[in-house]
Parts: sequence; C-alpha cells; structure tokens
Amino acid sequence: MFTLGLLAVCRIAAVIPTPGIDNEALRAYFAQRAQQGGMMALISMFTGGAFEHCAIGALGIMPYISATIVLQLFTAIWPSLAKLAREETGRIKFIQYARYLTVALCLGQGWFLAMTWEHPESLFSGFTGRLVIAENLFWFRIQTAIVQTAGTMLLVWLGEQITERGIGNGVSLVITIGILARLPAAIRGFIDMFITPGEEAQFNLGHLLVLIALFVGVVAGVVVLTQGQRKIPIQYAQRAIGRRVFAGGTSYLPLRLNYSGVMPIIFAQAILMFPGQIFNGLYLRTKIDLFRDIAQLFHEHGFWYLVIYSVAILFFSYFWVATQFNELQIAEDLKKNGAYIPGVRPGQATSEYLHNAMHRITFAGSLFLIVIAIMPLVLSGWMGVPPTVASFFGGTSLLITVGVLLDTMRQVETHLMMRHYDGFLKKGRLRGRF
Repeated sequence: MFTLGLLAVCRIAAVIPTPGIDNEALRAYFAQRAQQGGMMALISMFTGGAFEHCAIGALGIMPYISATIVLQLFTAIWPSLAKLAREETGRIKFIQYARYLTVALCLGQGWFLAMTWEHPESLFSGFTGRLVIAENLFWFRIQTAIVQTAGTMLLVWLGEQITERGIGNGVSLVITIGILARLPAAIRGFIDMFITPGEEAQFNLGHLLVLIALFVGVVAGVVVLTQGQRKIPIQYAQRAIGRRVFAGGTSYLPLRLNYSGVMPIIFAQAILMFPGQIFNGLYLRTKIDLFRDIAQLFHEHGFWYLVIYSVAILFFSYFWVATQFNELQIAEDLKKNGAYIPGVRPGQATSEYLHNAMHRITFAGSLFLIVIAIMPLVLSGWMGVPPTVASFFGGTSLLITVGVLLDTMRQVETHLMMRHYDGFLKKGRLRGRF
C-alpha cells in the first residue's frame, strides 16, 4: 500500500500544470496527433504523459537516469570514481554526486524547456497558438527551471522511499508506472482496430489471433532475454586462513545474456532523433535535393532507418559491455579468493576467457534485442497498427515493463518467504497457495 500510494503521488505530479502555462493548447495538439512518434513519443513515454500536459514533472525522472549513466561511464576512465562505486560506503557518496549532477541537469533543461514553451512551433510542427500566458518571460524561465527541478527531485525522492520502505526498485517503478499509464489508450486503440463504427474494420479476426499470439511470443522472448544467463563454473580451492581451514567448493559466475539492458535502444533512439530533423531543416533552407534524400533515410519507418537503428543497437551493446564489464577485475578477484575456472589458468588467461565468452553472449543478446526493438516500428509502419498499440509489442516500453515487473515479483516472493508464507513463484511460474 505504501508503494502504490507513492506511485499515485507520481501520477499526480504528471497532471499538475506548470504555472504560467496554457496546457490545454498543447494537450489539444497532442490529441490531434495521437499517432505521432519519434522524439515526442519517446519523451512522452519516459515522462508518463507529463510532457504533454506541461506538468511540474515534465522532465520526468530522466535527468537522474542520465546523471547516473554519465557517472557510470566515467567509472571506466576515472579509477577513483570506480573504486568509490565498488565500495559499500562509497556508493552513498556516488549517489550523492548523482543527485548534484541531476540538479544541474534539471536547471539547464528546465530553462531550455521554458524557452521551448515560449516558441512551441520550433519543436511541435504544425502547432499554432500560444502556450505561455505569463507576462514577465525572464521570471517565467527562472520559475520554470526551479519548478521542474523540484518536480524531478520529488520523483527521485519518492523512488528512493519506495526502494527503502516499499517493494521493488523505486526509480524503475516510477518509469514503469508512466509507461503503464498509456495502457488504457493502447487498449482503446486496439479495440478500435477491429470495431470501427459506421465503417468496415481494417483488421479481421485472423489479424486479432495473430497479434495476440505475437504479443505472447514477444513477452516470452523478453522474459528469456531478461532472465537468460550463461553460468561459468567456478572452483574454490581449499584455503587455510589462520588456524581455520576452509574446504573447497563449486559455484558459478552468471553472465547475463542482455548485460546492457535497455540502454542500447535508448542511446540509438536518442542519436537517430536528430539527423533527420537537421537535414530536413537544411533542405527547407537551401532546397537542395540531397538534403531531402538524406532526411528520408532517417524516416522512422523506412528500411534504411531500421538498418541504421539495428547497427546502432549492436554498437551500443558492445560499447556498454566494454565500459561496464571489467573482466580484469573479475579475474583478479577470483585469484585473490582462491577461485578458478576449471581448465583455465588464473590471471590473464581467465580474463581472456571471460572476455571471449562475454563477446559471444553480447552478440547473441544484441541480435535478440534488435528484433524486439524494431518490432513496434515494423507493426506501425508496415502493417498499419497504431503506434500507441505497437509500442507494447516490443521496444523500450516492453523491455522496461517486463524487467521491472519480474524484479518486483522476485522481491515480493522474497518478502513472503522471509515471513514463512508459501510464496507464489516456482521456477518462474505463478502458482496458488491453496
């Protein structure tokens, strides 16, 4: 109940409008363009619709996620920061640095967001009207930056309270509840696909059965991708520490199939947002056909966009593993603890073995990730499925939702077992307690 209550507060923050804004005008714009995709769909998803309402949580929790990602990437090139992130007491300092960086990002993004609302036509193509009703624009920018920063930090604080006192990872649940907030609209769009008043429906019963089977298959695939891992056997030698002798044993080192999670898709989408807009703007200014042709290559549902998108996901999968998976440190830790991989010499040979194993796993996982990522684009662009419906057939939405719900279910199961209840999970399947 505590977790659900705080998530309800997060949803309230997504509908309270920012002072000095006529949010009805922007809401009407998004209502007219319900089929919009690309950057607007991505921003709307991560803010839970707050961006569409010009709400106090319009930035969402993404500045905190961005700050954490930046610091994690810096751990690969900053040894003192990497040491800080590994230590138990150092993680508190690491999180504190992430909060400071979040405040700086929020102030900057809030300022530019206020300027965007002053000139909405620069971001929302075809928008006519006025969003800002405040008279003093300079004070409006300062006020908006402060309000948006406060809104984001409130969401971060609520997420941390859920993690400490509730169930599940709070920050991930805040993002997930924003994604699930679009589920009613997706269900309504799915029903409209087969029931069109006064007109012949575009889809029939055969399409319905295929889509349901496809949805079940994609969800099952996402579960496999999220849960899949390769278990590297580990053998512990007999050790004598002081007067105590520790017997050897066997264990395993789990290497996740999708080590990078949803990050490659987010990076690829974020980068591919801009080339099409840049070249389209150059074409409008210069009327050079070459710029128009290049802009068409980055059309979201085009063939070449899917190819570039897939290559970008593959690249960022390896990039994330290269920056976050430290096989040298793992090999050194195994050697210090008297552990080794059977048939592999400790030290450099173990590091090379882990590197090669992770390389093969990453390739298989990234191919699986590419299929799941392009599924919504294929359904919406080539099969005519509404984007609001297609977004739940794969991509970032489904990966985040399934991953967070699986983690939350595991934590609920742990709480039940600790309190001597039967639990409801058994080898990944739900079961009753009767």
